[in-house]
Amino acid sequence: MPWEYEPREFAVDWDEDGQPVKFFRPDFYLPDEDQFIEITTMNQKLVTKKNRKVRRLRELYPDINCKIFYQRDYMSLLVKYGLEEAIDDSDLAAPIRIPGPPQLVDLGLDDDQQAAG
Repeated sequence: MPWEYEPREFAVDWDEDGQPVKFFRPDFYLPDEDQFIEITTMNQKLVTKKNRKVRRLRELYPDINCKIFYQRDYMSLLVKYGLEEAIDDSDLAAPIRIPGPPQLVDLGLDDDQQAAG
């Protein structure tokens, strides 16, 4: 399956002049699936931060498909494809899923900034 590593970055925040100041670059892109993948196996604080970034990406770019794979997801794939032995994962943090479709939130951007996003 073809894939690309961090092929595109998306502006997710702008300054008062409309210049992008924050970006999000998903880890992988699967061109055959038109799917971006973000992998997080880090501590809960960073997982929450990545959840916010993906939520913001979905708000600003609703046509972009992006999924988050959490530590449990990653470990399940390793076991499924024989790359790791099954382990007791009861001590792994439970994944926090982004529920349902994205909801639009007014973040104080004017119409020009939203159009630029």
